[in-house]
Amino acid sequence: MDQMIHTLIDSYRDELVATLARWIGVPSVKEAPAPGAPFGVEVRRMLDMAMADAAAMGFPARDFDGYACDMTLGDAAEAVAVLGHLDVVPAGDGWQTPPFTAVIEGDRIIGRGSIDDKGPALAALYAMRAIKEAGVPLKKSIRMILGCDEESGWEDMAYYAAHAEMPDVGFSPDASFPIINTEKAMLHAFITAPVAGEGLRVKQLWTGERVNVIPGECKALLEGGAELAERIAAYAGKVNLPYTAEVTAEGVWVTAEGIPGHSAYPEGRRNAIGMMLLLLKELGVQGALLTLANAYGMESDGASLGCACEDEVSGPLTCNMGILHLENGAITASLDMRVPVTADLDQLEMNARAALEGFTFLHVEKKEPHHVPAESELVSQLLAAYHEESGLEAYPTSTGGGTYAKVLKQGVAFGAAFPDDEDLAHQAGEYASISGLMKAAKIYANALVRLCAE
Repeated sequence: MDQMIHTLIDSYRDELVATLARWIGVPSVKEAPAPGAPFGVEVRRMLDMAMADAAAMGFPARDFDGYACDMTLGDAAEAVAVLGHLDVVPAGDGWQTPPFTAVIEGDRIIGRGSIDDKGPALAALYAMRAIKEAGVPLKKSIRMILGCDEESGWEDMAYYAAHAEMPDVGFSPDASFPIINTEKAMLHAFITAPVAGEGLRVKQLWTGERVNVIPGECKALLEGGAELAERIAAYAGKVNLPYTAEVTAEGVWVTAEGIPGHSAYPEGRRNAIGMMLLLLKELGVQGALLTLANAYGMESDGASLGCACEDEVSGPLTCNMGILHLENGAITASLDMRVPVTADLDQLEMNARAALEGFTFLHVEKKEPHHVPAESELVSQLLAAYHEESGLEAYPTSTGGGTYAKVLKQGVAFGAAFPDDEDLAHQAGEYASISGLMKAAKIYANALVRLCAE
């Protein structure tokens, strides 16, 4: 790649970090809609900030009614897309620093959205700026599309596709390198059932905000006293899991401490809801909560739901319960399955319904898998750019995560996390490596030159 582009990107370092710090300072979590702000006023503020920053770089942005924006380099009708997002998941608990105030410690910039996905989106935007300022002639345009609803329902991409021509080819800087050319299917279900009148009485239980987050803590108020607390302590010792119990005038408050993470990547995590369900089963709970304990428990493979499966292309199914609420005499829960590309989504839904007898399925959402052949020009050129800039081995991979790559006919996820990076997306302490973002910007510039230059 042209050394001028490298030099330009290096010169942007301090500006990129300062811009990312401002972006982190906007708590762009989805909220109730407002005029011109379909995902809430803070997401709208983030969108306005991103468009202003792009315009300052020479990329006038188009606003799609608060759902998304885009900015384009080049005049060619055919475009390569770069799809990022400006919304973030809620901060959650456990932060050592303010989640929406950027804190720089050495090579790290800490804050919600730093790696998912504000930092990577900025790395790609500065790559576009370097290509522009280097005067690289283009045979294809480069179009960056920034959405505002990636962490929820993807209404942004649906709106954008209905009001603009979506490119056929491109990548999303919203995952990891080297490249993800296979994304599993998804099955999300929200279920409910009345609580039992017999057995252990659960007075309060409310855990989880997002279907795609492995909860790190689950608390419940149980009817009982010192004897119940002793049984909880005995069970914790038997299974060697961190439960605590506190006897109060209301009853026994019990806490299960898990290891949080993204629902698509359960390895090394521990679901606190699953822990609570197994404890409640041990203590004699009946009805819907017992059904959940038997059908889900702490499994991450969907085995007791009758859904375990895997294939060579995309690996095993994963299953997460991210929400468990007790309200008005009913239990409501969520299931998030990331499904191998060869599996039958309809059959998996039937199996889950059978295992969860007595539950009503309030809402089921399915997303088909996505695969771009490894031998395609897109994958080949991106892998070549990654290897040239990083010196690391380049190979295609699969994921249970879902990215905007799925909205393109030929789209892949491409960075910005590197293979050995610590994964704290959706977790307390989320951070991006500043040097990693700079390297990613060079990889993106290299890739876009390969795909778009004359």
